[in-house]
Amino acid sequence: SEMPPEKEPPLKPETRAAAVADLQKLLRVATAEAGFAPTPIRRINRLQYNNAVQDLLGLKVSVFPLPEKMMRDRSGYFSKALGPQKKMPDSVTVSSRPLGKSGLIEPRLAGVGPFPQDPRAEHGFDNRGDHLSLSPFLLEAFFKLSRRIVQSPNFDGRTVGIWKEFFVAPPTAPASDVKDAVRARLRKFMTRAFRRPVPEAMLNRYAQHVHRQIDSGMGFTEAMKEAASAVLSSPRFLYLYDRPMAAGKTETLDNYNLASRLSFFLWGSIPDDELLELAGSGELAKSAVRAAQVNRMLASPKLKRFCDSFPSQWLQLDRIVSAVPDEIKYKDFFYAPPNYRTTMDMMMEPLLLFETVLIENRSILDFIDSSYTYRSGRLRKWYGDKPVGKITGPVTLQFTRQPVTDRRQGGVITTGAVMTMTSGPDETKPITRGAWIAGVIFNAPPEPPPADVPPLEKPKATDKKLTMRERFAAHRERADCAGCHAKLDPLGFALENFDPVGRWRDGYENGREVDASGVLFRKHKFTNVVEFKDAILAEKDRFTRGFAGHLLSYALGRGLTPTDAPALDRITAKTIGDGYRLQTLIHEVVQSAPFVNQPRQKSASANPPKNSIKTTR
Repeated sequence: SEMPPEKEPPLKPETRAAAVADLQKLLRVATAEAGFAPTPIRRINRLQYNNAVQDLLGLKVSVFPLPEKMMRDRSGYFSKALGPQKKMPDSVTVSSRPLGKSGLIEPRLAGVGPFPQDPRAEHGFDNRGDHLSLSPFLLEAFFKLSRRIVQSPNFDGRTVGIWKEFFVAPPTAPASDVKDAVRARLRKFMTRAFRRPVPEAMLNRYAQHVHRQIDSGMGFTEAMKEAASAVLSSPRFLYLYDRPMAAGKTETLDNYNLASRLSFFLWGSIPDDELLELAGSGELAKSAVRAAQVNRMLASPKLKRFCDSFPSQWLQLDRIVSAVPDEIKYKDFFYAPPNYRTTMDMMMEPLLLFETVLIENRSILDFIDSSYTYRSGRLRKWYGDKPVGKITGPVTLQFTRQPVTDRRQGGVITTGAVMTMTSGPDETKPITRGAWIAGVIFNAPPEPPPADVPPLEKPKATDKKLTMRERFAAHRERADCAGCHAKLDPLGFALENFDPVGRWRDGYENGREVDASGVLFRKHKFTNVVEFKDAILAEKDRFTRGFAGHLLSYALGRGLTPTDAPALDRITAKTIGDGYRLQTLIHEVVQSAPFVNQPRQKSASANPPKNSIKTTR
């Protein structure tokens, strides 16, 4: 879409097709022997840590508060939706943690606070190795955290699912039987925590430590808490890593690593017993077995963790937390008490749409243009829908599924959430909106702007009759800015009819009409946002490949490289062939060569960390 340059005559279709085919052939040849890039050794992030500890201990509460969980299920709708009908309920009740206090009342371990939230990689996700290091200071913090967990006042039989089977001493028995019980319990616990069978020497060190504690007079439960604390702060629990091959033919990923890759992809946590058993037997290497496991995992309530992580990061919804419209100009955006904002309702709409597409296995094209959406009473009022219905909140918000007949709405692009978070306090930011479309929808984020580009100035008295396009004229005239503006302007100005808080407007306050016309990829003309959606849908295969790239990158925990291109093409083609269904795309990611094969490049950081009781205490 970018070649030849705009001032040059276009290539003949047959010449263009031949050139593209030759380039693709060169790519296939160049990548055939290169192997896949290694995923850097990485620490599990905060959400994964919470999930893993919950699953390992059978916790019935959260470990600590998690602001990154943007939408909480308050009516149990998610599990109901996974039933035989695979249908989202017409009405759901949710709450928002980042912008409201409802998350603070969620049951959790008393006295346990979270470690700092992990940063999201630029144009990426929060599961990237280069952002998840583990310093000696942080390792010490993880040990202290593990101690606070097992010493929490409500860490007992009411909250810990494995309390009786792991922490409670066996009935009166000889000391030798107690030692056997400790060893058996630790073997199961450590195998699940470390995601693979535990070496005998390591098991002996942990068991002997417990025996010494008991022999010195410590109670059985306290001694087992000490062991659990050591496991929870062990690098083997905290780190995810693959073992790259130095050379030779491509080989399937170690089955235990494959089980972890699968579970952290869809469940954001450690593998369960079934995945570990299939890894141990070698069955997980079979594509049919993996497909059956994906179907099982897609039907588990733990799938909510995928929905807590991927869609909000893909859509960059974390930006809405800092979006604060002008309190005077948009007074009705704020409600009692004034620190509550309509963004609490806004952020739920695209997230509920994502869950609907996932659970009902609908087409990912619904993300561009859907005939349905979920709205709260406040959101219906905000968009001007009638009747308004019941307005709920701020602690809990009731959302109802409704049809979308006005194609200016529907999908994720024109939601109030996206329009508000890509605006300033009192005016829109077309270039920010264009960059969001480029990066999120087409997975082609622009380069950062030059450092010396001045911000768009407030209009002077003599310029108050200018439109937003006219005010950007000076930026477009700069040679180092013109290239990006040519790409981003059509994407951002197509959305100018939506004001800084996501409501429709036909004109500016100065009386000038909004001009939302443009050309997408230099071939699809449009005059309004509906035609802009049609232009994107005309490029639906390009959107599908971009979205598949986002999902594959998230699944692998690394950025994509040219060696991933053939697999990405296959994933895209398979998804298109099955009606663009989201679950098909997920299946194809799990079956793809980068997902199941070991990387070939040598990586010094990819060796497993050494571990002992000493290093974890």
